[in-house]
Amino acid sequence: MKVAVAVFPGTNCETDTKYAFEKLGADVELVFHKEDVLPAGTDLVVLPGGFSYGDYLRSAAIAKFSPIMNAVISYANRGGKVLGICNGFQMLLEAKLLPGAMKRNQNTHFISKYQHLKVIETDNIFLNQLQKGDIINVPIAHGEGNYFIDESGLKALYDNHQVLLEYCDPDGNHENPNGSVGAIACICNREKNIFGLMPHPERAIEAILGSSDGATMLEGFFK
Repeated sequence: MKVAVAVFPGTNCETDTKYAFEKLGADVELVFHKEDVLPAGTDLVVLPGGFSYGDYLRSAAIAKFSPIMNAVISYANRGGKVLGICNGFQMLLEAKLLPGAMKRNQNTHFISKYQHLKVIETDNIFLNQLQKGDIINVPIAHGEGNYFIDESGLKALYDNHQVLLEYCDPDGNHENPNGSVGAIACICNREKNIFGLMPHPERAIEAILGSSDGATMLEGFFK
């Protein structure tokens, strides 16, 4: 599988992401934000975590104007698979590839810790190696992860099986670290080829790191 990882000024998770996908057997290429085309044969585009353009205006608000994003948007609209992690999720929202918006964490503090997540939907390529109701443990690290969508949009997300992960405690009860509506941690588009999540699966791919649940998530793209 050919994976293209986009790199913007301020991105800091591209090496972790490259390592994670290579460990799973992918051919990974880093693509600088000034490029205007994706590598030939790309099977998956990943927008990794970090602080694109310093997040000085609003997280990922500037990144959407990078040349590579035109190629990413075109690729996604043709049905290509795209995964946005943390800052990459914020880019997908800013580019309107996913619905909703991101606000600062409800407590206004940056949060960095392992967080339990409940699997809500598995009828998609991303989480097809998991079962509904599974509880997984994956790191989060963000200051602006408070996902918001209005009431009608929220209903549409659930009606169309687009809410994939919710924050929870070890027993599966809602435990909301950032104030996200519905404790939502991960969504996809209606066509289920574009995925965005605040947790970092690339940081949970080996037991020595505290969890390998992230590897189980990413393996879905290889099936």
